[in-house]
Amino acid sequence: MTSTGSGSSALRALAGPGLGERLVFLESGDDPRVRDYVGLSDAALRQQGDPANGRYIAEGAKVISRALAAGHSPRSFFMASKRLAGLFDVLVAHPGVPVFVGEDAVLEAVTGFHLHRGALAAMDRPAPVVLEDVLRDAKRIAVLEDMVDHTNLGAIFRSAAALGIDAVLLSPRCADPLYRRSVRVSMGAVFQVPWVRLDSWPEDLHALDAAGFQTVAMELTDQAQDIDEVAALEIPKLALVLGTEGAGVSDAVLEKVARHAMIPMTPGMDSLNVAAAAALAFWELRRRNP
Repeated sequence: MTSTGSGSSALRALAGPGLGERLVFLESGDDPRVRDYVGLSDAALRQQGDPANGRYIAEGAKVISRALAAGHSPRSFFMASKRLAGLFDVLVAHPGVPVFVGEDAVLEAVTGFHLHRGALAAMDRPAPVVLEDVLRDAKRIAVLEDMVDHTNLGAIFRSAAALGIDAVLLSPRCADPLYRRSVRVSMGAVFQVPWVRLDSWPEDLHALDAAGFQTVAMELTDQAQDIDEVAALEIPKLALVLGTEGAGVSDAVLEKVARHAMIPMTPGMDSLNVAAAAALAFWELRRRNP
């Protein structure tokens, strides 16, 4: 249902030519045109095999802007009325894309959660990146094994973007980087760092060997070297393997990688959260001689 009241007319007039005719003012969540936004709470999305079905959700003005800057195509925008002015330039730059606007209670009824950042965009998923293309010019790669926590995944992408990681490779059972929470936590870094979901694990590690990468697993083992020792080697092409929280890197992978590395810690502590460990490792193993 759309609103035709005087308040909606005033907001449409304020939006001006080129945008006003695209505004859809929601009075309830029953409008079939907002189906991309129905049931977006974390609990609901976990029940869906593919939460995007060819689309993903960008949340917040900064994340939406980064998705668009990366060349991703918007299907529609969905926001509180009070956010319209702040995103005006973005909306005008994408003619023909509908803009659904409503009050907080209506938007929450549609999505199943409160829009703290006030704006969402349904985006078409980009075409998958080809592994060979990613490896061609890369010097530092993160390889994530069975990373199922979306918060950790998003945090790792944010660190990867900030600390010089050229690409992220995901084992088949890793979480979706374009899941709403991952996108939000990464602050849009999932659009900046190329990523590839591998088909065969851990056999696909051979592709890294063939491309000249030395594989280093972050895991506390009898063979593990202090990370500063590994950094001192100044490995030209390095692929850093990180396992999921708790379980760590699997034995099957540890048998295939060239080295094991660990972060020295104070007595009584033997591990960090994987996202924190990743950030430290990215910095310590950064490429020092570009």
